[in-house]
Formats: sequence, C-alpha cells, structure tokens
Amino acid sequence: MRRTLSIALILAACAFLISLIYADLPFTPVADNFSASDSNVSASSTILIADRVVRVTVADTPEERERGLSGWKGLAEDEGMLFIFNEDGRYAFWMKDMEFPIDILWISRDGAIVHIEEYVAPETYPASFAPRREARYVVELPAGFVERRGVRIGELVRL
Repeated sequence: MRRTLSIALILAACAFLISLIYADLPFTPVADNFSASDSNVSASSTILIADRVVRVTVADTPEERERGLSGWKGLAEDEGMLFIFNEDGRYAFWMKDMEFPIDILWISRDGAIVHIEEYVAPETYPASFAPRREARYVVELPAGFVERRGVRIGELVRL
C-alpha cells in the first residue's frame, strides 16, 4: 500500500512538472524561434491576434524593415507584416511609398500590445508614428483590423 501511494505521488508530481513545462504559454518569442534571414526558414509565419490567425511576412533585417510594405498593393484580411527588432525600443514607422492605409501594433518582448495606431493613411507621409512605450515587435495589418476584432492595448499576441 505504501509503495503504491509513493508511486502515485511521484507520478502526480511528474505530471504536474510536465504540465508546467508544456503549458499553453500566451507568448512564444518569434525571434527565439527563427530568423527570416536564416536560409533554412521561410520568411513567413503565422501569429494569433484576438483569436484570429494572421499570416505574416517577417521583416527582421534592416533592409526588410526599411522597405516594409512599400510598393505592396494591399493586404488580405488575414495578412500582415511582422517586424522583429534585436532589442526593445520606440521604433517609429512612416507611410513612405505606401499605397493603402494600415493599422499598426507595437508589441512588447513578452507579447503584450503596448501601442496601437489605426487607419494610418499614405497621405500622412512624412509624419511618423511611434509608441509611448518600448516594443520589440511591430505588426502592420489591414486598416480596420483593430476595430473589427476589438484589439486593445494590453492584449497578448501569440507570436
């Protein structure tokens, strides 16, 4: 009886530890998983915003971040661009050579949305938009995404 109880307790402890290790975490940093410049990895991925899967093109080099969506004709409802930076900062974005309006989300290292700009139009160039707090990631989405999905500051994004 004592041996059975000991085995049961050990198994319960192991199950608890495994559940902690493999828990469904609210955020998995993309930068730790891959780099778009890595020749073994595609430059696209998916993220989860407001329970919506969004296909993103990854911009993680200075050249890709500078080019951004310039020259693109538009984005599908479930499409965006994910900018990955090497360190936290107050990264500013502008609408140079843009042909359509977008929503912009700044996201902290831990996956929380720290700033939102909605319906940023090409006509705003050369004005730039920056967050009030530091961010590690930025996502550009089709204009209206934030409003349609009820996205709010503080919400977690699964990257």
